Amino acid sequence: MKGDPKIIEALNDILTGELTAINQYFLHARMCKDWGYDKIAKKVYHESIDEMKHAEKLMDRVLFLEGIPNVQRLLKINIGETVKEQFESDLKLEYEAVGKLRVAIQVAFDVKDHTTRELFEKILEDEEGHVDWLETQLTLIDQIGYPNYLAQQVHDEES
Repeated sequence: MKGDPKIIEALNDILTGELTAINQYFLHARMCKDWGYDKIAKKVYHESIDEMKHAEKLMDRVLFLEGIPNVQRLLKINIGETVKEQFESDLKLEYEAVGKLRVAIQVAFDVKDHTTRELFEKILEDEEGHVDWLETQLTLIDQIGYPNYLAQQVHDEES
């Protein structure tokens, strides 16, 4: 089924952000694990996997619409040198994704591609959840102090 070029472009634009997030979050997870912050490492690793699942759905949709997924383009990957810097970098990337998704949803609505719109809306819901988690972590750091926050992240009871 031939898709509208605006939709293919929007799908690839969102895909670029997801591919960037996969790399950024995966490296952040590995760094946190290396530092001994097992709880954060596990959570951020799962966020990376969630972004990979988003990328997979976006690529499948592009292919269904007879487009070519652009997997070569990435945004700048911002690696934090501390947990707090990582959260701030990840939050910035999520804010960008949320803004782009809102635009993409409108594009899909305008061209009456309701299936793609629903895909964008589902991804937006997930990204808003990640924004909320990151904002909460940064608030906790401010409220209880950075050393206290980090001390709580050392062991994961489920590991």
